[in-house]
Amino acid sequence: MSRLFGETHRRVQDQQGTRKLADRIEEIACKTEIDEDAKGFIESLDMFFLSTVDHQGRPTVSYKGGFTGFVRVVDDKTLIFPIYNGNGMQLSVGNMVENADIGMLFISFERPHRIRLQGVSEVSNEPALLALYQEAEFVVKVTLSELWQNCPRYIHRYTRDSQSRYVPVAECQTPLAEWKRLEFVQDVISAEDAEKAQAAGFIQVEDWVAKIKAGAPDV
Repeated sequence: MSRLFGETHRRVQDQQGTRKLADRIEEIACKTEIDEDAKGFIESLDMFFLSTVDHQGRPTVSYKGGFTGFVRVVDDKTLIFPIYNGNGMQLSVGNMVENADIGMLFISFERPHRIRLQGVSEVSNEPALLALYQEAEFVVKVTLSELWQNCPRYIHRYTRDSQSRYVPVAECQTPLAEWKRLEFVQDVISAEDAEKAQAAGFIQVEDWVAKIKAGAPDV
């Protein structure tokens, strides 16, 4: 009994003559525990991609970033990661609350290397968990279903230029997101953010867009 393949996968595999290869890869690569190698790789990263499913059954993928090690492996079946302040839409969180099944892609563009993970999420705002991450709004606990390493041959090599200045740290105040200084959002952001925006000065949409296009590091 395969953990990864259904009837449609099997039909396509048979059409392409890859069923035996797929079975061998699953046999070798598919794990139901997070071993030390996988733990070391996951905790060496400062980003990953999160896949969730919305209320209409549509999949979506989002980028999650933090400082190195922000995804923590608690034990061989469990990991946690923070949800920081975002754009207020709560798409990832809302999706996980409604449908706990998620996918996670951990990838290094410098090695290159990647691990795909499927699991069941639990969104929490328990104080003990929130205390693990500076300014986290939620902490997500993931119980592992399966993980497997993918062939890295198509991963392009990139190097990191710098880490985001918006990741919260205890030693200094987290900067206000530049888009929260746009005038047309002042009546819908929090009073605290609106006060910060007024103190910093409002910016025009065209200036903000120009900074994005120019690849400005502080956007």
